[in-house]
Amino acid sequence: MAGAQLHPGAWWLWALALGTAATRTTNPLLLALLIATSAYVVATCRPDAPWARSYAGFLKLALAVLVIRLFFAVALGSPVPGTHVIVTLPELPLPDWAQGIRLGGKVTAETLVHALYNGLRLATLLICVGAANALAHPTRLLKSLPGALYEMGVAVVVALTYAPHLIADVQRLRAARRLRGRPDRGIRGLLHVGLPVLEGALERSVALAAAMDARGYGRGADVPPRVRRTTGALTLGGLLGVCAGTYGLLSAEGATYGLPVLLAGLAAALAGLRLGGRRALRTRYRPDRWDARAWLVSGSGAAVAALLVLAAGRDPAALNPGVVPLVAPTLPLWPAAAVLLGLLPAFVSPAPRSPALKEPS
Repeated sequence: MAGAQLHPGAWWLWALALGTAATRTTNPLLLALLIATSAYVVATCRPDAPWARSYAGFLKLALAVLVIRLFFAVALGSPVPGTHVIVTLPELPLPDWAQGIRLGGKVTAETLVHALYNGLRLATLLICVGAANALAHPTRLLKSLPGALYEMGVAVVVALTYAPHLIADVQRLRAARRLRGRPDRGIRGLLHVGLPVLEGALERSVALAAAMDARGYGRGADVPPRVRRTTGALTLGGLLGVCAGTYGLLSAEGATYGLPVLLAGLAAALAGLRLGGRRALRTRYRPDRWDARAWLVSGSGAAVAALLVLAAGRDPAALNPGVVPLVAPTLPLWPAAAVLLGLLPAFVSPAPRSPALKEPS
């Protein structure tokens, strides 16, 4: 049954592509359409599992980010000039070295709308990441990591496995102290609960390390020095290229070089990971296969991102409505139709697995 599920990497590529599309616009109508698209796909394709319930948490985080952005715009002001004054707050005088910063003062409609547009863009990006977390099985995603990231994947799997044990230990010790009439809160209670939990965690860690060492975890193949140096150079250069390309895509000035640099950085990083995987001696049990549905899901997200990037270059006024003068945003038709391509996973991905069908161990 594991082969019938969609590759977790396809979900992450789809979600990150929607997030990339969100960075190219501040139009609240398009951003709301991106949020609705991700929400519909999550509601349709999310399995009934504890790890799949993280989408609501990301929604709350996105709402908190939006509120904080508006709060800072009201409290600290904005460089956007405005004439429609909503309220005038008491202004706190600041010294000369803090010129350009104010606390309080006039709050204009242009300032609030500008903050709302930018905050909604960041909130949409967070919601897209939340969709990937709710759709991609974390254990299967870590199993699909390349060989160069094998040790990091094992560490994350161990951490995810032992985190519930720590929570259970804390709850058990607090209940035992309450039954004995001893405090389980405050500094004293924290010390009396934290030390036994730490001791148990260390004992489990030593036992796990001995078991993993006996089973041959951590062994590596002999790799020539030149291959190691090439791997390090490709990986480091690729990551720098990804950072520079991402910055170019997020900024209006670097839109021309952002995508080529990002693609070159991804290619170099993937080549470095491919070479780095030579030193990892391991096999995969029932590996997830990248089938036609995975191509369709990831391709739909890539199409949304590419079309929004193209629209941002051809009609920037429609994708980034101005606030000075303050105008009502309009919904551009063909960029909106491009966003709807992101709904394709809801129709081509396999049905969510029933809770009665367990993941093979």
